[in-house]
Amino acid sequence: MSTPNPVNLLDFDVDGLVAWFAGLGEKPFRARQVMRWMHHEGCDDFDAMTDVAKSLRAKLKDIAVIRPPVPVRDSISADGTRKWLLDVGNANAVETVFIPETSRGTLCVSSQAGCALDCAFCSTGKQGFNRNLSAAEIIGQLWLANKLLGAARDEAQDLETGEKDNGRIISNVVMMGMGEPLANFDNVVTALRLMLDDHAYGLSRRRVTVSTSGIVPAMDRLREECPVALAVSLHASNDTLRDRLVPINQKYPLRELMAACQRYLERAPRDFVTFEYVMLDGVNDSDAHARELVALVRDTPCKFNLIPFNPFPNSGFQRSSAERIRRFAGILIDAGIVTTTRKTRGDDVDAACGQLAGQVQDKTRRTVRLQPVMEERK
Repeated sequence: MSTPNPVNLLDFDVDGLVAWFAGLGEKPFRARQVMRWMHHEGCDDFDAMTDVAKSLRAKLKDIAVIRPPVPVRDSISADGTRKWLLDVGNANAVETVFIPETSRGTLCVSSQAGCALDCAFCSTGKQGFNRNLSAAEIIGQLWLANKLLGAARDEAQDLETGEKDNGRIISNVVMMGMGEPLANFDNVVTALRLMLDDHAYGLSRRRVTVSTSGIVPAMDRLREECPVALAVSLHASNDTLRDRLVPINQKYPLRELMAACQRYLERAPRDFVTFEYVMLDGVNDSDAHARELVALVRDTPCKFNLIPFNPFPNSGFQRSSAERIRRFAGILIDAGIVTTTRKTRGDDVDAACGQLAGQVQDKTRRTVRLQPVMEERK
């Protein structure tokens, strides 16, 4: 008879799983066996773990599960981008996006049901905040995407050649989906460790990116505990504008944010920080703004990723013209800053940057949650 509240083994990184197995009187190698079955093989059936002792398999069936979020919608864009809406319980759903490219496949992963930071141009932020996702719900997005993408690839290859290519489909993971990853630090770091662990997904630190709006103390913690590639949602060239567009700036202004970026680079797997900058017509896209950015990042090795704004209903913003973006980028490039303009992907299924909205019951009153953060700075 199984327990009414089984433990979801996707919640554990390798150290956590070894400790949990020790509590069962099992040796560490058993935990690593099960972890490889879960993450390398995408297995959620203990009976199928053929090199695990039958007695342990029977025990696990009674007390544990391997349970990722449940997909409730699967949308595929004309450009091949694939978006899943995933049920995370209590009328909440989050979104995960796979972006296929010639040289890589990138999975954009969510960390929260909604977001409490309320960035002015972000669809996710406009719907409020419910809760942090568990480690199982975060890594479960990668687990599920690997499984579904692998099944689709194998079916296509069976039809075309009868042969299977077991190469990695997802080569890069970006924590750029719904939510602020560093506001859910512990669960995100557990998931990151699984992404990096050779017993799980074995990704390089250079191929795993955390995007933050600039929670400085958490950036310092990430630097110490699990330094992966860092992207910072900048979106403004001065504090007055950023206070309006990215409210967390009222707590951690640009001077503190730039200093944190420089500290992070001491441990980072890449020798630069990526600054994300959404291009908003008539708001943050002037030549003067570009020159301010050059001065702002002078001491911070970086590259810029300019993001054409992706509209959503009642946003109040418009996308900068292609010519304005080109001129803006030119000022940065002329100053010696590597600058790219993100190609819009998946906007026909609302999978583009800033469009992820999911389905979130705002039970925590975002403005009330943010108030202590703002008051602390006064």
